[in-house]
Amino acid sequence: MDLTDVRQSANRRKSRKRVGRGIGSGHGKTSGRGHKGCGARAGGGARLLTEGGQMPMYRRLPKVGFSNARFAKRFVVVNVGDLEECFEKGDVVDVGELRKRRLVQGQRDMKVKILGDGELTKSLTVKVDRFSKSAEKKITAAGGTCEVV
Repeated sequence: MDLTDVRQSANRRKSRKRVGRGIGSGHGKTSGRGHKGCGARAGGGARLLTEGGQMPMYRRLPKVGFSNARFAKRFVVVNVGDLEECFEKGDVVDVGELRKRRLVQGQRDMKVKILGDGELTKSLTVKVDRFSKSAEKKITAAGGTCEVV
């Protein structure tokens, strides 16, 4: 079969199943719902995750562990070397400036941490949420200041 064999059918739109319109229609009387039981009633139907008397999956599997992932504090990291490239001597570096220069992207509520990778020769005033010890040493050694916001 190839695509030249495929043709649009004359009746492209399938008509909906009309139930409860007499025996002759094939969907009369019980309207495809069978006889009695919760599936036959209006608003009925088995509860979610029921398996008909078999022990449900959520009860067969063991309950395991606990994760602190929900409570983890996430930081966007910026290296000292990046500050060297993007800022001039005497600049004030804060979250707004880091966003302007696209060093920090993503969610607005993320906190910023400065890490000590790279070299810094300019004196900068850095105001962010966290500093690593090596980053703090490098910034102060270059004549700058570190302020935790």
